[in-house]
Formats: sequence, C-alpha cells, structure tokens
Amino acid sequence: MRKNKITDLFTIDKPIIQAGMAWCSGWRLASEVSNAGGLGIIGGASMQPDVLKKHIQKCKKATNKPFAVNLPLLYKHVELHIDTIIEEKVPIVFTSAGNPKVFTTRLQEAGIKVVHVVSSVKFALKAEQAGVDAIVAEGFEAGGHNGREETTTLCLIPEVSQAVSIPVIAAGGIASGKSMLACLVLGADAVQIGSRFIMSEESSAHQNFKDYLLKVKEGDTKLSLKKLTPVRLLKNAFYKQVTNAEAQGASDEELRVLLGQGRAKQGMFEGELEEGELEVGQVAMSFHKIQPAQEIVQEIWTEYLQAIEKIR
Repeated sequence: MRKNKITDLFTIDKPIIQAGMAWCSGWRLASEVSNAGGLGIIGGASMQPDVLKKHIQKCKKATNKPFAVNLPLLYKHVELHIDTIIEEKVPIVFTSAGNPKVFTTRLQEAGIKVVHVVSSVKFALKAEQAGVDAIVAEGFEAGGHNGREETTTLCLIPEVSQAVSIPVIAAGGIASGKSMLACLVLGADAVQIGSRFIMSEESSAHQNFKDYLLKVKEGDTKLSLKKLTPVRLLKNAFYKQVTNAEAQGASDEELRVLLGQGRAKQGMFEGELEEGELEVGQVAMSFHKIQPAQEIVQEIWTEYLQAIEKIR
C-alpha cells in the first residue's frame, strides 16, 4: 500500500490500529498486532501503575515495532501513568475521556505522539486546537464509551475529515477490509478496530466472554447511561439493572454506585456474563470465530486489497 499520513506518523506498514480496550488489551495482543504491521495498543484504563509498567516492558520485549498505550484522562492514576509512559519511552499515546490540553504538550516534549479520541466535530476541532498529532473519530456503533450525539461512523468521518487538517482515524463498527475501505474513501487515514480484537486468542478477555460473543445477534447491544457516561452494553442482567435505574430516575451518584462495583472487570475479565458489564460494538453480530491476532490483521488487510480491486 502507498504510505499515508498515519502510516508515516506512526512508522507502521498497515493503517490498522487495535483499540486499547480496558480488560481486553494487554501486551500480548498489542505486540501481536504491531508485529503484523498494524499498531497495537495497551489498554491502560484497567491497570494499576505497576501493572501498566510491566505490560509496557513485556510489549517492548515482544516486538521491535511501534505500539501505544490508551489512557482515559479521567482515570484516577493518570498522573502516574503519564510518568510511566514517559519513563518507558512509549512512542504513542491515545488519550480519551477528558481535556487533551492537559498532557499533550508534556508528552510531545518527551518525543511521544499524541492521539485523542472524539465523537463529534466539535470535539475534533478542540483536540486539533490542543495540538494533538491525530484524532480518532468514533461513531455511535462502537463498543465501550461513546458519544451522546449518537452520530454514526458513516456520518461522522466525512464531517470530521473536512473540519480538521490533522490525520483522522475512523472507529466504530469496523471489523473487515470492506468497512476499512469505506472509511478511507470517506476521508479517514486509518481505522481503529476494537471489538473484533476481543475475539483474538491473545486478548485478555475471559473465554466465557469470547464464547458469548459468538452468539450475539442484531439488536443485542444498546447505548446506555447517556446521563452519566454513555457506554454500549450487551443486554444481560446488569444491563437490565442499569435500564431500570435510569427509568426510575436514578441520580448520577446512584448510577456511579451501580457501576462502581468492579462490573467491567467482573464481566469482561472474569467472565461473569449476567452480573458483569459487557462492552462491545454493534459489529459483534458478525463474529463467527476466535483467531490469532496476526491472522485477524492479515484477513482484514487481504479483504481490503480485494475490495479495492473489485471496484476498479
């Protein structure tokens, strides 16, 4: 493939980026994606500072290719994580859920590229003004935390691409080479894929969760908790608790108490499928197998090249 803004910025071979998903994206997954020519990301949101440091060090031993760390800026250990990232010379950081102005300059002064995740044109412009090197524009279809505007990827990418001059990475509902090509045609320079990499052999998601995703059907996920922090959830007993609480007018604090019981870890990492929080994108309805991460990257890449040939 001809080089583009993102492959040049990150010095990677393929414009395929694995999302840094809490509880699912450790060093094994990140290093395998990077070794396959994409960009692997360690999900720092679910890690204590000492755990993140170990994952970074193991990732550096497992690959000589660039990799990144994903860091929600509202995370309680963010300052310690920033120190670790700089100390360990992580080449790229993806930030989200907060003001990108806070740490961007400090990270860049340490030689680190900074990418910020947004869900609207408004916040894309703010991220550009904050000086980030690139942005991830994430549509409503995505798993995990999402935008209140419910703007789909198909609508979001062309608008963001026209509004900013920095590189744009498309995310939300992308799991194939065909959807990758569509996003690049719409103006993105690369794609970020999360949910499909949950289904990799190397992801740290519990096997129960992976097996459960093989049974997901259309309509089995729903964007919830828009009053607090929007998140796309699989429908289970915990989802029903959230829905009932919202219907009864629960306060922000009551919702935080409901969420603050280690539900995400319980569901995705420990495999409790009813009482745990299960985050995944709408695209999970198309999952049919669990594969090695490098095979997933290559399959997406091959399908992308075949899709180009088909429309020529």
